[in-house]
Amino acid sequence: MARKNQEERVVILGAAGRDFHDFNVYFRGNGSYRVVAFTATQIPNISDRIYPGEIAGPGYPQGIPILPEEELESIIQGEKIDTCVFSYSDVAHEYVMHLASRSLAAGASFMLLGPRHTMLESRRPVIAVCAVRTGSGKSQTTRYVVDRLRKFGRKPVVVRHPMPYGDLRKQRVQRFETYDDLDRHEVTIEEREEYEPHLGEGTIVFAGVDYEEILRRAEVDGDVVLWDGGNNDLPFLRPDLHIVVADPHRPGHELTYHPGEANLRMADAVVINKSNSATPEGFETVRRNIAAVNPRARVFRGRSPLTVDHPELLKGRRVLAVEDGPSLTHGELRFGAASLAAQEQGAAELVDPRPFAVGSIIGTFEKYRSTGPVLPAMGYGEEQIEELEETIHRSDAEVIAVGTPVDLARLIRIKRPLVRVTYELALDEPEELDELLRGALVRREQVG
Repeated sequence: MARKNQEERVVILGAAGRDFHDFNVYFRGNGSYRVVAFTATQIPNISDRIYPGEIAGPGYPQGIPILPEEELESIIQGEKIDTCVFSYSDVAHEYVMHLASRSLAAGASFMLLGPRHTMLESRRPVIAVCAVRTGSGKSQTTRYVVDRLRKFGRKPVVVRHPMPYGDLRKQRVQRFETYDDLDRHEVTIEEREEYEPHLGEGTIVFAGVDYEEILRRAEVDGDVVLWDGGNNDLPFLRPDLHIVVADPHRPGHELTYHPGEANLRMADAVVINKSNSATPEGFETVRRNIAAVNPRARVFRGRSPLTVDHPELLKGRRVLAVEDGPSLTHGELRFGAASLAAQEQGAAELVDPRPFAVGSIIGTFEKYRSTGPVLPAMGYGEEQIEELEETIHRSDAEVIAVGTPVDLARLIRIKRPLVRVTYELALDEPEELDELLRGALVRREQVG
């Protein structure tokens, strides 16, 4: 039974992203609650840190410990936790309820915070691009929207979903304008996958830990804020237009993953991406599911045509495909752009990297067994980047095909022929999305 007239003792279950945001906007300075700890999962080496007192605010001078999620039951019982707050994304509904069951069995309540309590209000128009699963294509959709806004004469700035896996004090507010900023902030490969394509197009990107402060800084640099979502999470900013990307390679996932289904139900527009490589049955399943839960949403058919810089190197060769990490791991995709390009260009074989894996790359394959014969571009720290490099060098592939947006050759030495595979969004009905974008800007400016 909860203690009367006392602070409710809380543990926030997270993965170094939404958990910190939920704390900042709902629990920080809230005298009804005492956040005893965060837990961490999904991302390697993000537990056993401290959420800094400088960010946590009054009442937390020593900061808040970040502990492994595996210790949840002992934390609940040892710290007399009243409520567990679930604050991360891209997990099956069943997974969420297993965590709820663990919390309840250990004696705590289980809580999900909704958009009304966690979305920040901007002084600028906000366009949000989110997804129903990691790897659906939201990053290329964000770049597409940035390009359209520029053609309207606007100056967009991107605010990216957080990936603060290092020193949280230094990462409170991060501003990226040049490639040198990536080195200065010591970002991971996962962060580079998201930031490099924006920087290559001259777009300023903000990210970090404290999104109230981040938003106010971003509003100075642009006249439209683009929320570039992470995983399948909900926007941290209240959008004037909410675009959600769905993936017909994983039909049905749009209704069975958290909080992707909530995104789908909230969406103003849904882009069913990858229609050029998906089956008609997969596309139709996604289209029917959208109509069933959100018939008011405008639905767009999207394509992700591939650009291969040296296609002649793939034909008849044994190819190791290096793909976007999160899409293959918790996104559960079995393949990506590099493996698709290798098959399209007549590669003799996709080399399975698993027999050549070393160190934490072995652990990645053991944890995410759905991954196909492709190599996730893992790089959460220098040691893992070195292990990725060694795995590539140990393989017996003739050619390395890289489908991650990162220019991997800037980070590791690849001694074999290298083929880069890139992709952008193409829409069948671009004028209709332009209409939605213009309408959102006009409505916001009329209200403002």
